[in-house]
Amino acid sequence: MFAFENVYFKRDNKTILSDINWVVKEKENWAILGLNGSGKTTLLQLLNGYLWPSSGKLQVLGQVFGQTSLPELRKSIGWVSNALDHQLKDYELSEQIVLSGKFASIGIYTKVTADEMALAKKLLIDCGGISLIGKPYKILSQGERQIVLIARALMANPKLLILDEPCNGLDLFAKERLLERIKKIAELPESPTMLFVTHHTEEILPCFDNIILLRDGEITHHGKTENLLSEEVLQDFYQKPVELIRIKDGSIAVYPK
Repeated sequence: MFAFENVYFKRDNKTILSDINWVVKEKENWAILGLNGSGKTTLLQLLNGYLWPSSGKLQVLGQVFGQTSLPELRKSIGWVSNALDHQLKDYELSEQIVLSGKFASIGIYTKVTADEMALAKKLLIDCGGISLIGKPYKILSQGERQIVLIARALMANPKLLILDEPCNGLDLFAKERLLERIKKIAELPESPTMLFVTHHTEEILPCFDNIILLRDGEITHHGKTENLLSEEVLQDFYQKPVELIRIKDGSIAVYPK
């Protein structure tokens, strides 16, 4: 699916990512756990081709950076991010936002077919957004916007789906509804490979059975989620004493001791 090989990224002589080695295979789902400033956003921008490695080799969907068309590559990657939310046009209807995902563009600049619009509405319905059809994006709540962005990310039938802190800004109930939608996507027979970025361990669903821990631009741990979400590993990762509490759905919450 993609592979980082000794990847470094520097900006203004400051190292943001250091010696990243990470391979994700098709149909694997990974969580990315890191604190603010750990380099998570930079890592995702590299995957999407919005940034270029300072050194090392990056291959995404079989394409080597420097030997492929990045705009075409992005059409096979679904990306849900608050950074994207700020770029979308508030006056467009929810289904128009979803439809723009087919072209990996901000806005629609070509004639669309009735079938394409029907698919956009179906994806909204499948993601739990039937009530959002016909509503301008600007009036939607944060939770409703996340539903639209997930439907948009699925519009082009992506091979890779990146969920960049999708629960950020959601209340308790909106977060639970969103996580349930993500769980259902993972259960689909043709589900894409998914990455789930967070700094809250309790948001990591069982379907994300692989994880990397990112701190100060370095991958400190990577492997099976069930092995790494332990008190010993997380105390080493956070470099502070922590307490783990297992929640009824099997997820794990982490608190300072």
